[in-house]
Amino acid sequence: MSKSKKNEFRPNDFVVYPAHGVGKIVSIERQEVAGFELELFVISFEKDKMTLRVPTHKATEVGMRSLSSPDVVAHAMKTLKGKAKVKKAMWSRRAQEYEQKINSGDLIAIAEVVRDLHRADDQREQSYSERQLYEAALERLTREIAAVAGNDEIAAAKEIGEVLISRAA
Repeated sequence: MSKSKKNEFRPNDFVVYPAHGVGKIVSIERQEVAGFELELFVISFEKDKMTLRVPTHKATEVGMRSLSSPDVVAHAMKTLKGKAKVKKAMWSRRAQEYEQKINSGDLIAIAEVVRDLHRADDQREQSYSERQLYEAALERLTREIAAVAGNDEIAAAKEIGEVLISRAA
């Protein structure tokens, strides 16, 4: 095991955990589990009031990554401006694909979900499950953009909202 992989993340770094979004590494601790000594990242997800412990040697394997670069954020914003690509597949199949994209932790894929599920005021109403997926994707996107920009989620949400509204116009 290379040391560089282990030290890729440090306490106080913001990281993206695919299934939960943006969290902050609070500390690195050692714990004995089933007779084995493990080194764990302790990640706090403030918004969800949740703490996650991830073995340091498994972090990249499970998809944990650093925040996206400003270039990736710019690409995600460009993706939001694009035309929604809604497939003609059954809703259950599309919902499954959207769920996978959201849980992939990939910012561009999450932006695609937000773009595809966004409804302008003059469009038909969203179903409950559509709205749930849209809100989950929007929240993940907003949190990461806010963390990358170093500002609050309200400013990031406003920026995303402006992009989505400008697209509809």
